[in-house]
Amino acid sequence: MPKGLLSIVVGNTPAARGLVVDQLVRAAPRAVVLSASIHCRNSGYPVVQRFVTGTGVPHPMPRAATGNPAVILRQDLLAIRRSVQTPHIVLALADDLDLLPFLVELWRPRIGASALGDYYAPAPVLAGIDPTVFLAELGCVHRAARLWEGADRTDPLTQAEIAARRVEAVGGLIVTTSPNPADIQAGGVAVLARHLNPSATLVNASCQPGPGLELPPSFLRPTPDAAEEWQSRMEAVTTSHSRLVTDQGVSSVVWQTRRPLHPERLADALPTVMAGVVRSRGHLWLSSKPEAVLTWRSAGAHLELREADRWLESETESAWRTASPQRRTMASWFWHDYYGERRNDLTFTGTDLDPDRLCSALDAALLNDTELSLGSDGWADFPDPLLGDLPR
Repeated sequence: MPKGLLSIVVGNTPAARGLVVDQLVRAAPRAVVLSASIHCRNSGYPVVQRFVTGTGVPHPMPRAATGNPAVILRQDLLAIRRSVQTPHIVLALADDLDLLPFLVELWRPRIGASALGDYYAPAPVLAGIDPTVFLAELGCVHRAARLWEGADRTDPLTQAEIAARRVEAVGGLIVTTSPNPADIQAGGVAVLARHLNPSATLVNASCQPGPGLELPPSFLRPTPDAAEEWQSRMEAVTTSHSRLVTDQGVSSVVWQTRRPLHPERLADALPTVMAGVVRSRGHLWLSSKPEAVLTWRSAGAHLELREADRWLESETESAWRTASPQRRTMASWFWHDYYGERRNDLTFTGTDLDPDRLCSALDAALLNDTELSLGSDGWADFPDPLLGDLPR
């Protein structure tokens, strides 16, 4: 049986998601659409509701089930592919998912079960974005939600973080535009989205019904090594990929260095560093946590520092063996005889950013030569208002 093409669609509103699904079906009229929503409960597995439309579906599929959403939807997709001769399936997902880890779990081969990759080739993951809602989401840090990430639920995420992750996870962005030519909001959101995800293909689409929108041909073709790309984006240690240009006042600044940061000076620098920043992400080396890879994520006015992994050491063979191929490759590229894998790599995106001011504030928070010479034992005495309450 030849592999089917699997298009996965999300959106920040039902209308924006529906617009993308409609255009895919317009381009592939015989496509089967599997729509799914996930309703998390206080404990246990969520309820997964599904609805299938399209020609050739031989019998109605169950509409609701309780269990692991990745397992349920994988079974649905395999059942459809075995029954339907159409080469194109559209999986429309609601916003109850942390998309990137969910995709990795959905595609992961399981012992004793058929692998999704044996039956499907993934097309670019697409997101429909309503610009008005997107801007409102980026400003919302007072409300949090726990999304399903494949095998469990996430820690609470702000609406701003959810909105940023959605844009960063996909391969294609369809930003709806207003029919009013004086409305420049969509253009600004499109620029911001392009900075958050420089590798995604961006399309502006009218929110009015009609056949005017034509999807790029690449949206209807398989994406080579998609599963590996999803996995690599989840690594704690990454390298920056950003648009280093200014568009309509929106710009991105990349800061990279090898020395560890002084936690107290970094805390003091945050008001300067974060001025005008809409989204920032990356990883850093904090002197008070010399063995830990710390991830840095901000969306809107909310900043999160989290201990996500351990730095690879030259003598820890077991850690190298268990690390992903992407991580080992990155470590080899950036390996330093003294620092090893350790380095800071942060990207800041926002409006009217001053790169010199931002980078100078971070540079001033690095350890000086005297502090660096103290070594990790001496660094333990540095005050740490950021993560000082966490165990070493």
